[in-house]
Amino acid sequence: MFPKEIKVAQLNEISKGCMVEHVGIELTEIGSDFLIGKMPVDHRTHQPMGLLHGGASVVLAETLGSIASTLLLDMKKQYAVGLEINANHIKSARSGYVTGKCMPIHIGKGTHVWQIEIKNEEGQLVCISRLTLAILSHSK
Repeated sequence: MFPKEIKVAQLNEISKGCMVEHVGIELTEIGSDFLIGKMPVDHRTHQPMGLLHGGASVVLAETLGSIASTLLLDMKKQYAVGLEINANHIKSARSGYVTGKCMPIHIGKGTHVWQIEIKNEEGQLVCISRLTLAILSHSK
């Protein structure tokens, strides 16, 4: 599904200078039909009580889904934008890393839908998210 020539290092390089870098998200693996990335649970991603902020989990989920959709498009002709995201926060995290795995639910001409499971270092589900992206064409 994903182009074999795309490497994790390339994706991490193009993510510099934006929110992805600011919160410490790092892509770690691209499979044939999945994308994995990790995010630190630290002062950048905590809420005031010292727990992983739910919004940070959503940032990780939307980052993974948006990159996954982008990998499937001809960027000269199309681009993906977030249309809807939901997240169920299952378990809290205070430190370490959380890892998100993004998998396709629907890859259509006009929309892509992704499921993103975010787990802690013990493999326990912290958040599950579903992201819908609109696939738009560049204006001529």
